[in-house]
Amino acid sequence: MARRPKRIGIGHNGGPPIKEKPHVPPWGRGGIGTFFFWKKAHKAAWRPASTDILLSRQAKAEALGLTYEEYTLEILERGIYLQAEDAETIAAIKAKRKGRPKRHL
Repeated sequence: MARRPKRIGIGHNGGPPIKEKPHVPPWGRGGIGTFFFWKKAHKAAWRPASTDILLSRQAKAEALGLTYEEYTLEILERGIYLQAEDAETIAAIKAKRKGRPKRHL
């Protein structure tokens, strides 16, 4: 026995129901709070002061076997400019990276 199609009322476009998957804004379900201030600060923090600084960090990161993001994150989070002597820290960073694809600038 064939199923009869569901009747669609006047003015309905036949699309999926709106309540199927609720929209969640980028700041989550709570209030907007300081979302846009944090977003702007995050963007500014990752923008180097100059091209020379970017190229310098990239070269240092490659020499240590890290990505630009990993090297810069240590500077931004801890204020540490990693050196070859920081082998334990570098090894820990590399261990966290397993399974994630390597990104280049």
